[in-house]
Amino acid sequence: MRAAQLHTCAQPPHVVDMDDPTPRTGSSLIAVSAAPVTPLDLLCASGTSYFGRPATPYVPGVQGVGVVLSSALHPAGTRVWFPTSAGMAPGDGGMAELAVVPDADLVPIGHRVDDTHLAALGLSAVAAWTSLLIWGGLQPGERVLVLGSSGIVGTVALQAARLNGAGAVFGAATSSWAGEAAHNLGADGFVQLSRGDDLDSAAARIRQVVGEVDLVIDPLCGVPASAALLCLAPRGRLVNLGSSAGPTATFSSAHLRSGSRVVRGYTNNDLTPEQRADAMNAIGERAAAGVLSVPFDVFPLDQAAIAWERQRSGQVHGRAVIDLRQS
Repeated sequence: MRAAQLHTCAQPPHVVDMDDPTPRTGSSLIAVSAAPVTPLDLLCASGTSYFGRPATPYVPGVQGVGVVLSSALHPAGTRVWFPTSAGMAPGDGGMAELAVVPDADLVPIGHRVDDTHLAALGLSAVAAWTSLLIWGGLQPGERVLVLGSSGIVGTVALQAARLNGAGAVFGAATSSWAGEAAHNLGADGFVQLSRGDDLDSAAARIRQVVGEVDLVIDPLCGVPASAALLCLAPRGRLVNLGSSAGPTATFSSAHLRSGSRVVRGYTNNDLTPEQRADAMNAIGERAAAGVLSVPFDVFPLDQAAIAWERQRSGQVHGRAVIDLRQS
């Protein structure tokens, strides 16, 4: 089989010919159709992640979409989405024509959304969906603020909040084009953030646009999260999914306690297989219906190194996806 294999940390993978993998007991053999280049792939391959330096060479790809070739649980031909532990533990991932995946990790896909679009949505969309509905406990009519609304998580969260009955949805991001993008996705308002914001100015700008909100989805942390906390309504919730704006955020104890406000941390690793499968299928169904989407660029396997570098350098608007069906 052909695969994108990473030989040196911090360098892009290159396409090689490899022996076909052999399924073990409790695993399935998948013909991979599409695999995204995700921030987690880049982090693991950098050699500086909290998982430690990965054993090289290995095939990256922490998730993918494909079709079952052989499995004890699913008939051959079943279309599936799957995660892998590539870069986090020894073993290969989804950027190969064939992948071996534990049976329990396979999520059968019944909807008709294109494989490359489903790959672009992937775990980032799952994080947005479940942080809203499970961790955030979104209720109909509530007001939602999505920090980092220009990223994949934020883009999905804006759409998912509206699809699940939010009364008002607001975006916030630093990108110059993010305001127009948020409004095109149906946002009721947008807060232009700046990397040089201090707490008072950021909080004043957020409050001017959103007033108070019941739920904040926060992939940023740092000053934006601290400012958003000050705009939480009584019994409001902030769900943190990341730290791209800073490793820490501060809050006022009096403000938090006086309104019984809640701050929660989120990780996909805490999802049960059932929760993950339910979220993937809910996301895919809405994508197939044309009411949920994310931007992505498609590259053939031969251009895996180009896709990797463009995702790493921010030259892709959204997600780079490798189409294993293309040479």
